[in-house]
Amino acid sequence: MQRLKLGIWGHDKVILHEHDIRKEKGLFGVLRTNRALRERFLTDLTGLIAVAPFQMIASVIDKNRLKEKYASPYNPYEVALLFCMERTLNYLHQQGESGKRVSVLFESRGRQEDGELELEFRRICDNRSNWGYKRPDFQQMHFEHLFVDKKSNSTGLQLADLVARPLALRHLRPDQANRALQVLDGKLLSFKVFP
Repeated sequence: MQRLKLGIWGHDKVILHEHDIRKEKGLFGVLRTNRALRERFLTDLTGLIAVAPFQMIASVIDKNRLKEKYASPYNPYEVALLFCMERTLNYLHQQGESGKRVSVLFESRGRQEDGELELEFRRICDNRSNWGYKRPDFQQMHFEHLFVDKKSNSTGLQLADLVARPLALRHLRPDQANRALQVLDGKLLSFKVFP
C-alpha cells in the first residue's frame, strides 16, 4: 500500500478513502486531470487488494427495508456488528482458535455513535445481546475493541473502506458491472444481507 501511495504521490500520508477516490476529491483530484494516471492507480489498487493476505466477513444492512419491515428497527450498525461477530466467532472456532484474543477495530464516527456501538459490543461479548435468535457463546474468545480515527492511516481501515461500497452495491444494484467484486469474491468468507 505504501508503494502504491509513493508511486502516485511521492509520500505515504494519503488515506485511501473510497468516497474521495470516487469523487476525485482532495489529493485524488490529480486523477481527474490525468486519465492514464487514474487507470494506473485503479489497476494498481485492484492488484494490491487481489494479493493482500486478508479475508472478509461482511454484512449489508438494507436500511430502507429494515425500516419498512420493523416498526422500531434496531440500529443497523449494531445489527451488522452482531452478524459479523457471530460469523467471526464461528470461523475462528472452526479454525481451532477458541480462547484467543481478537482485536476488533471500529472507525470512529463520533462520541455518541462510538459510545452506543461500544455498549452493544460489550453486550455481545458478555452474551447479553437481546437481538436475534442465535445464542452463540462469545466468551469463547477474548474480543477487544478499539476506535480508530480515519486519519490514523490504518491499512486495515482503508481496506475495509475500499471494499464496503462494492459489497453494498452487490446487493443494491446486482445487475451493475462491478470489477471490484471479481477480486473480492475470493476473499469473502461470509456475506450476510439483512433483512
